[in-house]
Amino acid sequence: MGSSNVRSLDREPAALAMRIGVVAAEAALATFARNLDLDDLADGVDFQGAIGPAEWPVFSLVIDTLAEAGPDDGRSVDERRADALNDLARICMAAKRRAGAA
Repeated sequence: MGSSNVRSLDREPAALAMRIGVVAAEAALATFARNLDLDDLADGVDFQGAIGPAEWPVFSLVIDTLAEAGPDDGRSVDERRADALNDLARICMAAKRRAGAA
């Protein structure tokens, strides 16, 4: 039999990258939940001071990616980071719901 160049959809590069992104998002959310008190958010948060050095790279990458300002974005960094945390929670909840449905 001849070999097939057809790949499973689960093994497509885009699907794998998406899976890696969800894992990174889940790790960042777990880091946030473990290290930060929600009461501290009202006064602003020193993320780097609150997140351990081993967890900082993934957390920072996820939050910075989600908090990126667009050309017409007038929000402050703190507002963008707060929205990024909300987005992070939504990503993780959607991934969890999807995993439960599979």
